Amino acid sequence: MQSGETGKKLADVIKKAISDCEITSSEYDDILAAANADSKIDAMEQKLLEQFQGMIANGTIKRIPG
Repeated sequence: MQSGETGKKLADVIKKAISDCEITSSEYDDILAAANADSKIDAMEQKLLEQFQGMIANGTIKRIPG
């Protein structure tokens, strides 16, 4: 993938997973796999992951089994 493509894909995966304000373990694993798809995490991907982790930490998104 070209630079930026993995960032867009990561953003899409995150949006889909958090649409109901809940994230399953499976969805979380999918997000990490999307971030690592090209074996490196660029600045855009890092920012997306930080925002995502922040939403989990502040309770905006709840982690649930599954």
